[in-house]
Amino acid sequence: MGETQPAAEKLTIGRLAQLVGVNLETIRYYERQGLLPAPPRTAAGYRVFPRESARRLRFIKRAQELGFSLNEIAELLALRMKPGTKQTDMRMRAEAKISDIEQKIRTLQAMKKTLRQLTDRCEGCGPLSDCPILESLDKEMTE
Repeated sequence: MGETQPAAEKLTIGRLAQLVGVNLETIRYYERQGLLPAPPRTAAGYRVFPRESARRLRFIKRAQELGFSLNEIAELLALRMKPGTKQTDMRMRAEAKISDIEQKIRTLQAMKKTLRQLTDRCEGCGPLSDCPILESLDKEMTE
């Protein structure tokens, strides 16, 4: 935003981390996972990232915020680069993620309901050995 650096600017790992708002280890991890191509090195051995790396890192971060796993993000990045990929390919991935999120919401709601029932049974006083919450957690699963 308002940056006037040339498009061909090369970035050190520190500058890249600063621009995107991640730490150095995150960048190194994404490199090891194949999400971020390893950059060329200078004669002194310093890695210099192309400006495109910042865009790619922002893409990864945003996709994570939307619930995509790193494996799913790798698939999205591959689709982005694959010739002939259509919007429907990306839409299918997004719809699958929506279904996944809806299932997680149902699971979380069920967990909340169970915990609510347990806390409603607990008066919050008396010895811990008589706690209905602990008793329930101690029970063997019969379902």
